[in-house]
Amino acid sequence: MQLRQLAAVAAGLGMVAAFAAPARAEGEVSWGARQLGRQALPANDGWAASGPGTTGGSTATEENIHVVENRAELVAAVAGATPKIVYVKGTVDGFDGLDGGCAALADPAYSLDAYLAAYDPAVWGRVNPSGPLEEARVRSVANQTRHTQINVGANTTIIGLRGATLKHLTLMVDRVNNVIVRNLTFVDAQDCFPAWSPTDGDLGNWNSQFDLMSVRRSENVWVDHNTFTDGDNPDSEQPVYFGRPYQVHDGALDITHTASLVTASYNRFSARDKVMLIGSSNTVGPDVGRLNVTLHHNVFDGSLQRLPRVRFGQVDIYNNYYKVAGDGFSYAWGVGVQSSIYAENNFFALGADVSAAEIIYDWGGTAITEKGTWVRSGKGRPAAVDLLDAYNAEHDPDLGADSGWTPTLRNGPVLPAQFVSILVPVLAGAGRLC
Repeated sequence: MQLRQLAAVAAGLGMVAAFAAPARAEGEVSWGARQLGRQALPANDGWAASGPGTTGGSTATEENIHVVENRAELVAAVAGATPKIVYVKGTVDGFDGLDGGCAALADPAYSLDAYLAAYDPAVWGRVNPSGPLEEARVRSVANQTRHTQINVGANTTIIGLRGATLKHLTLMVDRVNNVIVRNLTFVDAQDCFPAWSPTDGDLGNWNSQFDLMSVRRSENVWVDHNTFTDGDNPDSEQPVYFGRPYQVHDGALDITHTASLVTASYNRFSARDKVMLIGSSNTVGPDVGRLNVTLHHNVFDGSLQRLPRVRFGQVDIYNNYYKVAGDGFSYAWGVGVQSSIYAENNFFALGADVSAAEIIYDWGGTAITEKGTWVRSGKGRPAAVDLLDAYNAEHDPDLGADSGWTPTLRNGPVLPAQFVSILVPVLAGAGRLC
């Protein structure tokens, strides 16, 4: 049965091999890429298949099919609600047209040196920054938002052509429905002007604003075969100010502010600190009954936390591959307020310094359904491990074993976890489709 399941999944992914093969070009877009642009999310493929399903711009007329190569073209192409297919070619950089990058976005009254001198806790105390210099920082953030945030319209499909990269940009899906994003590499959505928050935790923290991709107040969004990375500007190489790391990155793919019906499949999240926040506040209100997300066949490689962290939503996490290690690793699955995580047949490759008890973290939740997990610790042999039992053996109070629901929206068979480590790393990420 297991081999038949593996064969069925491979057969279902036959389109990947077909689109990766050389094809006759029509203009700037190959035949395979053109077919890819017309694809809708398959039936039953996670929460994004709910309701009307997710078709993106698959019905676009020829005049609404675009190939973009720079920021201005991308901004224009993805705007509006008319069905559209947008192909990204080469590297689109949010700092295009700026002489000096971050420095060109700074308000004239702002400088980091002045900010550090003014708000040093030894001078300012442990209260939130205020006054003209903080106001100048806020204006600087607004400048960056106008330049680097790309607002995606409804009924849009965005496809990366081979090697396509979005750099120094945030792809924002906010208050729109029916969006598909595939085959892109997202690199370094650096916040040029992080905020010092002295009351965040015992020691304070630097907080940044910009995600690589953000889904807010939207429904029916499919994020597939993308790569998310900080590139050559990793969090690990940031300086330390006020005794805390200078955090210039926020999430890779955050799903917040009542968003729902999202499927993220076959993506690769590489060497990041914060990866995926589902639900942005513990406040009981409009998020209740929302934030329903499916994560399947994704790779989380070398990231430290929020894989994902969940509040309120029913989140289906199955057949994902996790590779975690290092002193900085915090947790993978964050069980937050009123969250309902159903985690099935996932595979963890743990460094020698990470234990099975560290995978789950209690952020105020009460239960998680966890089944079929396999773990390889260090260079040992993979084996089935009950992660919830491992967590409960070392933490009080215990988390319950029933999150209160069973997923029904799954397209194709669920792989046994021991096959996940073989198949998923080969198929996940940008560059596999066209």
